[in-house]
Amino acid sequence: MNNPGAVVVGAGLAGCEAAWQMAERGVSVTLYEMKPSRMSPAHHTDQLAELVCSNSFRSDRLSNAVGLLKAEMRVLHSLIIDCAEQTAVPAGGALAVDRSRFSELVTQRIREHPLIALKEKEVAEIPDGPVVIATGPLTSDKMAEAISRLPGLSTLNFYDAAAPIVYKDSLDMSVIYRQSRYERGNDYLNCPITESEYNCFIDALLSAETAEIHGFEEKKVFEGCMPIESMARRGRMVPAFGPMKPIGLRDPHTGKMPFAVLQLRQDNADDTMYNLVGFQTRLKFPEQKRVFGLIPGLKNAEYARYGVMHRNTFLNSPGFLNEHYEMIHRPLCYFAGQMTGVEGYVESAGSGMVAGISLARQLLGKNPVSLPSLTALGAMGKYISTPNARFQPMNCAFGLIDPLPPEPGKKKMDKQARYEKISARSLAYLKTLDL
Repeated sequence: MNNPGAVVVGAGLAGCEAAWQMAERGVSVTLYEMKPSRMSPAHHTDQLAELVCSNSFRSDRLSNAVGLLKAEMRVLHSLIIDCAEQTAVPAGGALAVDRSRFSELVTQRIREHPLIALKEKEVAEIPDGPVVIATGPLTSDKMAEAISRLPGLSTLNFYDAAAPIVYKDSLDMSVIYRQSRYERGNDYLNCPITESEYNCFIDALLSAETAEIHGFEEKKVFEGCMPIESMARRGRMVPAFGPMKPIGLRDPHTGKMPFAVLQLRQDNADDTMYNLVGFQTRLKFPEQKRVFGLIPGLKNAEYARYGVMHRNTFLNSPGFLNEHYEMIHRPLCYFAGQMTGVEGYVESAGSGMVAGISLARQLLGKNPVSLPSLTALGAMGKYISTPNARFQPMNCAFGLIDPLPPEPGKKKMDKQARYEKISARSLAYLKTLDL
């Protein structure tokens, strides 16, 4: 039997997932990755599927849209979700990973697959023939230029940020307490902050020096990765109602709820490093140590990695890509990952899954996968392909998924029950498919 072949450019979450899905269906894949000979500003290792921001894949609950998305990907045998679960670290109701072990496992699985040939080489032009472009929002300048020449395309530049990571043994555990929000376990470290300490921190944050980023505009920062200093500029209390909200985190030392809280989430399986949840920043490195050191428990914190900010490039996908992530005017040329306008690790891998399955099916003489928007995977494909004058990157949300039909005479369900029923409907549908 003739074995069809395809190319995947970029071995991040989306590229690895796309390559895996094709190879698992009998398609030979050449997977190109420019690391380690060429590194982007945000990458630090030579491993595939490197996590450059948080180590969290977010909620695992079926009452949460990304929880449904992960469940759908499990049904379709996702490489990324499987590796994440094998390298998970405690995170309450979320799925978080040891970032080093996660990337190492993805790299191992890719290298060991008999139908995937990994080539460490920068690709500066879009290859001819069947291809998935998954170079990500940190696409090299040469590839970005090649993409920009495609007909009917404009690009959108946004900015993304990563939160700092500190060493656990440098924290003051006499004031920090371990607890998950609403007493759902004890997977997070919490730094309780009084009103006066909060005001002192905000004053320092607003006056701190920030690193210059070429062309930086606050209006082009994606809301899900808003730097903490940008939040504070919107209003002094914005962080206290955002990542620093104390709700559900009663301090066992006082028996009271603090005025504000900084949460720290475990970042590696050895439990030696923690990241500052929601503290993406573009403060200069010495300023991060000075300003964040004002938070109780962090006075003598040592940093494994300071927060950084970088430019991301996204496609204006509506009218350019269809719901399978395939170019409308160039068949067999697919895009996948955050550059398509999906936002987040899981969403990125999910787009790679749909692109990989669809291209494999085409090469095997079948129709691409057409998932309806009653599924999270299908809803994301519909979002990035539907004309929208204000199109911008978006996380998976129940607002994108088809609602339940009305049931006259029945009592209206609460939101959690409704979302869980939507999730059950989606998973039941996917289990009927032969993909």
